Amino acid sequence: MKVLWLCNIMLPKIAKSLSMPFRSTSGWLTGLSEELQKEKDVSLAVSFPVLLQRTPLEGTAEGMEYYGFPWNGKDFTYSGKTERYFCAVLTKVKPDLVHIFGTEFPHTLAMVRACEQAGLISHTVISIQGLVSVYAEHYLAALPERVAHSHTFRDYVKRDSIFQAQRKYRIRGKLETEALKKVPHVIGRTDWDRACTEIIQPQAAYHFCNETLRKSFYVNRWSLEKCEKHSVFVSQWEYPIKGFHLLLLAMPELIRRYPDLKVYTTGKSPFERTGFKNRLKETSYLVYIKKLIEQYRLKEHICFLGGELDEQSMCQAFLRSHVFLSPSSIENSPNSLGEAMILGVPCVSSDVGGVKNMMVHGKEGFLYSYDEYYMIAHYISRIFEDDALALRFSEAGRQHAERTHDPHRNLEDLRKAYCEIVQ
Repeated sequence: MKVLWLCNIMLPKIAKSLSMPFRSTSGWLTGLSEELQKEKDVSLAVSFPVLLQRTPLEGTAEGMEYYGFPWNGKDFTYSGKTERYFCAVLTKVKPDLVHIFGTEFPHTLAMVRACEQAGLISHTVISIQGLVSVYAEHYLAALPERVAHSHTFRDYVKRDSIFQAQRKYRIRGKLETEALKKVPHVIGRTDWDRACTEIIQPQAAYHFCNETLRKSFYVNRWSLEKCEKHSVFVSQWEYPIKGFHLLLLAMPELIRRYPDLKVYTTGKSPFERTGFKNRLKETSYLVYIKKLIEQYRLKEHICFLGGELDEQSMCQAFLRSHVFLSPSSIENSPNSLGEAMILGVPCVSSDVGGVKNMMVHGKEGFLYSYDEYYMIAHYISRIFEDDALALRFSEAGRQHAERTHDPHRNLEDLRKAYCEIVQ
């Protein structure tokens, strides 16, 4: 079976063969592609956007054909040029099945339309990652109105305030909806993505398949003795949906109880940019985060780990923490939560989207309503002060995650879906 994937990132093995940098996000694609390539009756080709590239990149890396198409990383409008390129790729590859990962970007619709032209739409499937059409309704969640409608100089110039960013999600959501309405098959893994896709495309066949994580997370194990006590790890913070501002509101109570509290997160510190010119580049959300940190005197309690962490660095950040927190206002099934659970890190998460399919409240971790930020402090404190509870969550969460992210089972489910689609 010849399978063509459309991904939102360049896979690491391809990037290494080209001596190009690669993103550590979407790690499940690496795990799944490695498992799929072991199958002797499957031939895998991959297409993906390449930032700041004027011409397509094509070749073979470790037995995998690749087709990289140019994208500036900023334009989220539909491109007929990308559609025409995909038509040419389909002619070259001649796939039996086209598997599109995610609906967040316009190139998904471009591939769907190309598949229609090639007569392949009946053998086309979209894996649901997040859904921007739905995320848009949660983008301003729990933000003060004055913050949601504020503008910095940078926001004015780029027309990219918090409110305008929500509007862009809605515009991209229209392309997402059009793409989903055209495909006869979707792959999902939670009650949330099934409910949402049934509303958008009730005629589509729904195939179940969980995600496979990166290798490091299967071979390492969290230890209460080795972790940094009273520390919390949050995997992202730089835009409102990730809910970092809600953690900041909870921190004064946590600090009152645990003066040595330390919060770790990825990305650069919002205080790193100094000088007038750099301040002109700040987003409204970054300014709000800085104000909260200063208002509640949190600076010495927060450590920004800088940039995007690679697989090993991310794994170590999880292992060092006493608790992992996912405070998002919306998610499907956050891979950061899956990674924390399979390592055995005690977890606290907002009860949004498909999270309840990943973790059972009170047995494997704690869930709370995303806007009840005071419950963040309550549940993290419960774990901090009760080692027996932390260990129970660690073991139960790990066992659940091992089932959810079982590479062999997930590969079987994917093969089953592929066979049902092409039959």
